[in-house]
Amino acid sequence: MVNRTAKGSARSPRRTDSLSRELIIQAAIEMLDSGGEKALTLRALTVRLSTGYGAIYHHVKDKGDLLARAADEVIAGVMSGAVADADPRTALRALTLGLFDAIDAHPWVGAEFSRQPWRPALLDFYEGVGRLLDALGVPEKARFDAAGALVNYVLGVAAQNASNARLRAGSDMDRKTFLENAATRWAQADPDQYPFVHAAATQLGEHDDREQFLVGVDIFLAGISTLG
Repeated sequence: MVNRTAKGSARSPRRTDSLSRELIIQAAIEMLDSGGEKALTLRALTVRLSTGYGAIYHHVKDKGDLLARAADEVIAGVMSGAVADADPRTALRALTLGLFDAIDAHPWVGAEFSRQPWRPALLDFYEGVGRLLDALGVPEKARFDAAGALVNYVLGVAAQNASNARLRAGSDMDRKTFLENAATRWAQADPDQYPFVHAAATQLGEHDDREQFLVGVDIFLAGISTLG
């Protein structure tokens, strides 16, 4: 039997099974992935889960709390996938790539951590980076700056790629076409005024974002080896 409101409109039947915090967070992640932050409203969440506001508020304080917990959940997955027995350099590359991939798959995560850099999952990530820098022999006095530089690099590049993907999603131009157009414009630059840009045009059109990201991490690793 379909329930109806006082005005006669159809109302979804309430769920009969228990509603856990994990289920709420997973539903929120799916909504954020498909429609971004604007898609995540408590009203939409109650409809999706066939429940009432009270059941949601029993587990989370408000939308902000839910968004933060969803971001924590995504990064917790990155940390759980870290390879504990790898050498520090390999482990650091894998850990940073894991965060890059997570933000690429969940573009809203980067923005959330920019707003709340004290979130437990991000602190866990910082802690993991710090331990690996220690294992690489980075002096304690340089470790804070080194960790900050690396984490900011990861968050910045991942957020930029996610932003570019969102912009392309609103147009008819895919990534390959966008890069080809950009490369064509670079190739048209005056080679006397812009020799590097002109020569790099081919690489721009063919580069892989993930591979270029890891090159940046390797440059960072090469740099920290000089700290003493």
